[in-house]
Amino acid sequence: MWGSNKIKSSKIDTLIGHSITVSGDVAFTGGLHLDGKVIGNISAENNSDNSVLVVSESGSIEGDVTVAFAVINGEVIGNVYATQKLELSPKARIRGDVHYHLLEMASGAEVNGKMVHETEKMLLEHQQEQTKAAPSNERKSPQVGSPTAESASVESPRVAEIKPVTAQK
Repeated sequence: MWGSNKIKSSKIDTLIGHSITVSGDVAFTGGLHLDGKVIGNISAENNSDNSVLVVSESGSIEGDVTVAFAVINGEVIGNVYATQKLELSPKARIRGDVHYHLLEMASGAEVNGKMVHETEKMLLEHQQEQTKAAPSNERKSPQVGSPTAESASVESPRVAEIKPVTAQK
């Protein structure tokens, strides 16, 4: 509506397409546009202050999200940590807690969890704690309330590292 401080999604370096499902954690630099599905956590590499995550209407994440800037118009089943700004578009659906510094929420967006305003410093401290924490062999099942939610586990964590590819001319 005001448009002066919209997140600029022109910095997108990586695209996960509509027909793609990534199983494992995703660490990225720059911008990531998600049309597909990620079953795992998504975070910006090296606590980047310029990281941008855009989740389209068809995009979904089953895991936690830790980035500087995020525009969500799809589904997230997990906690969201936005150290700079979070935009929730009209079709955004989040089942988990939302920790934000600045928030823009459109009519129609859904959050089923706590909304916690935190200073940028508090969010960065959380992000640093996450990177220092040792990976766990068991992860909560993203399907809350499913019959296998209590018995689901992952033998060893997998990390999918996505780096931008530069086209050669």
